[in-house]
Amino acid sequence: MTNRDGSPSAAVAVVHLVGGPYVHSGGRRLEVPEGSKRLLVFVAVSGGKVDRRHAAGTLWPHGDDVRAAGNLRSALWRLRTARVDVIDSDKPVLTLRRGTVVDTDLLCAWADRVVDPRVPTSELRGLQWRTEALNLLPGWHDDWVIFERERLRQRILHALEALSRRCAAAGRHDEAVDAALAAVCAEPLRESAQKALVSAHLAEGNLSEARRVYRNYRRLLARELGVRPSAGLTALVGLHNSPVRPSAAR
Repeated sequence: MTNRDGSPSAAVAVVHLVGGPYVHSGGRRLEVPEGSKRLLVFVAVSGGKVDRRHAAGTLWPHGDDVRAAGNLRSALWRLRTARVDVIDSDKPVLTLRRGTVVDTDLLCAWADRVVDPRVPTSELRGLQWRTEALNLLPGWHDDWVIFERERLRQRILHALEALSRRCAAAGRHDEAVDAALAAVCAEPLRESAQKALVSAHLAEGNLSEARRVYRNYRRLLARELGVRPSAGLTALVGLHNSPVRPSAAR
């Protein structure tokens, strides 16, 4: 149901959490009713399967079990009336219907392929989603959303860095730089992302570009955190004794 780059095939319903939530099915975008969004997202981030009572208690913690169960039934009813009928609810366990996939699962599948040494580099492609995937469901403050947001963010960042290294080693220098840049843009203070970008430039023989990236990062660290890059990153570009200008820390 997925392509090698992690993008969904056309014959499935896709629950989009990135830039959503909404559902794409039959070539159409289906909007999720406001009162059902948290339920759909909760089932989606729970691996597509969650105990009905657990879902009700988590999503509607204020009040008794009867009221929570009623709220859950109402949320399911709204999904059906909006023709976003992607949750099977006739059992004690809520599950996504057969043939329904979640975009964050596709992202994780892509990340798993990138970091798997058994997958040939020739089969790897860049991320097909916008980097807003690194900030899943902004404005949602539920603990379970925050956990999933950080989990997904870390997996994608690690995968982008790994993709950059593998592409550089394979001589695919433009893709190596692109992957590293995506990680740096998402998290400019992350040294492993900056190191991936520096290494990608060095692999292509662009020492001046690598040093420019390093100096920009050094100024950013001095300004934001009052610290320097690690000795390892400094050694990588051969700038062991290069001083930070006083203006850099302003």
